[in-house]
Amino acid sequence: MSTTEPATEPTVVTTESAGTQHVWALPTDEATLLDLLTELFTEHWRHINFGPIIEGAAWEVGAPGAPESITTHDGYLTVDFGAWHFHLCIGEHTASGPELGRIRRCSRAELYRGLNAEGAPVTWGLRLFNGRDEQMMTVLLPNPFLTDRQQVRREPDFSRLETWDVLRERFLGLSPDPLDRAGRGFSHG
Repeated sequence: MSTTEPATEPTVVTTESAGTQHVWALPTDEATLLDLLTELFTEHWRHINFGPIIEGAAWEVGAPGAPESITTHDGYLTVDFGAWHFHLCIGEHTASGPELGRIRRCSRAELYRGLNAEGAPVTWGLRLFNGRDEQMMTVLLPNPFLTDRQQVRREPDFSRLETWDVLRERFLGLSPDPLDRAGRGFSHG
């Protein structure tokens, strides 16, 4: 698992459906992922949406409230909202053997921002991938162009980039980037 220092310069990625993205690799050790996910689900749960986003399916789930608990067992993180919960393998999982443990564990974590045709950011998030490079989860961070209910705002509210700025500072050592405040509206493919 990656325990190296996070990247301070983004990798520029062009995807078939999401256009150009800036991607910052994050360490995938259990302590970092536990810290990151605990931060998101305890401090920012009101303003994030999460779930897998793959070609043909996008789950943009909002938390029903603060988690009742966040626990780990045998490499799995459990975020429990009471009526429902989810599991993510973020550490060494031994119960299923070494090969399945390697496949199930998060092997890639990244912060990303998606750019519009003019090169201004319009989406911000976190993605986790397992040992087969299959997406485990995307967390859509608060967007200055959208409300918490995913409705387009008439005017941007750049204070909604606070979560992005906190994560950049805490996990990448980066201060806020003026480019994040360059966009004028929301668009996606």
